[in-house]
Amino acid sequence: MDTSKPRRPDVLETELVGGVEKRQLELTAYDYRWPGMYLQHQRRIGNALSAAEIDIDHIGSTSVPGLAAKPIIDIVVAVLDITAEEEYLHALLAAGYQLRVREPGHRLVRTPERDVHVHILQKGDPAIRNFILLRDHLRTSVDDRALYEDTKRDLLAHPWDDMNAYAEAKSQVIAAIMARPRRHQ
Repeated sequence: MDTSKPRRPDVLETELVGGVEKRQLELTAYDYRWPGMYLQHQRRIGNALSAAEIDIDHIGSTSVPGLAAKPIIDIVVAVLDITAEEEYLHALLAAGYQLRVREPGHRLVRTPERDVHVHILQKGDPAIRNFILLRDHLRTSVDDRALYEDTKRDLLAHPWDDMNAYAEAKSQVIAAIMARPRRHQ
């Protein structure tokens, strides 16, 4: 199957299901249960999408041993065609996830408890490689892991109207951290 050409045009605007949410964001010390939680959801997603050709990875701070994080497991699922929602979205909703974001090139479903975010991207999307590059680098660099954690602590000392604004505020530090492993590629 040709994965370079979607079946239909993708959405053009961001749909934030339920609107902006004000949430209390806090960092917690690394929890050794997080990898097990990821594996439970990896199986749940894999079972729901068993007919689809997908890749599943644990990303974000909870995937980095020793890194304090918001207690939200981030997962990326790579699908063949992001526009073919009938091949993945309905099955994920039936498995108990809820649609939160539909935007160009990206869908996000989450648990009702909001403790797991599943980012759905199309295979080959550079964001997938970036998520994994950042995760792998933070797993091996004590200095950058400390820099990232300190940045998150500083940012979370301020109130945020929604998680997207908090995520955007981290972007410059993430870019600086990611520049280091890219120099060695």
